[in-house]
Amino acid sequence: MNGPRKRRGVNREGLEAGRRSTRIILWILLAVAMVLYGFPFLYLLFTSFKTPIDTIAVPPTILPTEWTLENYANALGRSGVLASFINSIQTAVISTLLSLVLAIPAAYGITRYKTPSGRVFIMAALVTRMVPPVAIGIPLASMMSSVGLADTPIALSIAHTTISLPLSIWLMSSFFEAVPRDLEEAATVDGCSRLGALWRVVIPVVSGGIAVTAIFAFLASWNEFLFALLMTAIRSQTTPVVIANFQTQFGLDWGSMTALAAVYSIPVILLTLLLQRKIVAGMTLGAVKG
Repeated sequence: MNGPRKRRGVNREGLEAGRRSTRIILWILLAVAMVLYGFPFLYLLFTSFKTPIDTIAVPPTILPTEWTLENYANALGRSGVLASFINSIQTAVISTLLSLVLAIPAAYGITRYKTPSGRVFIMAALVTRMVPPVAIGIPLASMMSSVGLADTPIALSIAHTTISLPLSIWLMSSFFEAVPRDLEEAATVDGCSRLGALWRVVIPVVSGGIAVTAIFAFLASWNEFLFALLMTAIRSQTTPVVIANFQTQFGLDWGSMTALAAVYSIPVILLTLLLQRKIVAGMTLGAVKG
């Protein structure tokens, strides 16, 4: 009698030990991935606190030998930096709103009516993501100049929408697919029109997905550089272009560049933390669908 019980006990202990080993390996892999992923940003952050001699030291040092805030004072005190921040915010907000306003009805129509033209449209949206941005940016810059919108946030917002709209349509399509049609049918039985059911029932259900889509659209505009370089000169320059222009007679001003890049990262980090619950809800909605 004791033999089988002892074997079962040994097997259970071996199984638990195997699970602990698997968890430890996964945690180690996760820690390594986080270090590799976060190291470039940490290096940028540490460099922003270095003295000019430390920033060009050979071999380079990871931590500053002497901590200083001089780079932040130089970067934020430079002419045009504040205006570039305002331009970046304006452009990203307008581009995000445009993407959502266009993507939500397009994705809803594609998922609910499932017509052949809808499938062609969504595939065409995917194909546009594969076109090199420079092939779109140059003709767009010429078009905006010909209609008098050169060097304006509106022109840059429209250009950024061409980047974020295809991805927004794909994301919103997956979120709408996850919403049962029974919810809309119940709303129409209760007296709602199709539009009313969309507004009162479907939109609240996919609000997490809308938040996820908005964040991706905002980040696409916030981080974009090529279109901003092609389509802005002075009045509507965004911060990435200003950062790239930190050139002195002795070379690139690495300290000021990294300081401004660190400050430029703060809004998107705060936005992500602020909408964290919506993001998780949106991702969960997509997971349920899959």
